[in-house]
Order: sequence, then C-alpha cells, then structure tokens
Amino acid sequence: MKKPTDAELDILAVLWQNGSSSVREVHAALSEQRDVVYTTTLKTMQVMTEKGFLKRDTSRKTHIYQAVIEAEMIREDMVDKVVNTVFAGSPLKLVLHALGSKSTSAEDLDQIKKMIENLEKEQ
Repeated sequence: MKKPTDAELDILAVLWQNGSSSVREVHAALSEQRDVVYTTTLKTMQVMTEKGFLKRDTSRKTHIYQAVIEAEMIREDMVDKVVNTVFAGSPLKLVLHALGSKSTSAEDLDQIKKMIENLEKEQ
C-alpha cells in the first residue's frame, strides 16, 4: 500500500474528523491551520482519489470526497515506523518519551493503567 504524504495526511485528518466533505470544506479547514491554495487542495484530492485514498461522489454538482483509508491503519503503520526507526524497535522507549515530553492528565494516566492491567491479564 502506498503511504500518504504529509499534505495528504492533513486532508485525511480533516475527512476523518468532519466526515465526507467537498473540496471547499476541506480547503477551509486546512486554511485554518496554514496557508494553502485552493487549487493545490483540489489537485491533491484528485491525486488521492487516483491513489485510492479517497472516494469521490460525483452524483451532485459539488463533488463530495470520503476517506477510504481508516485512521487506525495509518496510525499503526506510522507508529510501527517510528518505533522501528527512531526508538530502535522499543515500544517502551516510545511510551517513556511520549509520557515525559508533555504533561499527562490524570484521566490519561487512568486509561494507561487500565490498558496495562488488560495486557497483564492476557499474558
């Protein structure tokens, strides 16, 4: 499977968050984050459709795009790549870095504890 570029990931993130959207809607969301030209957004989404990352509904005047790739697929692939290349294959190093680099809420810590407990039960 081809990997999305950073610009394509930005578009996918908008579609994952907002659901099916027109180019204009995606462009508006991207413009809140950074300067981007409308035609660049349009062309990128057309290329993503050709790559199979997006599906386009042409039944109306305004074409509506939908993400074909699921966020979880991308997350797993990207985390695996980061663990293997940046943290020498150690998920522990990734977790320690993530927990040490930002403040972690009590709610997040509770969820982490529950996940650890569930993993221990499975072993």
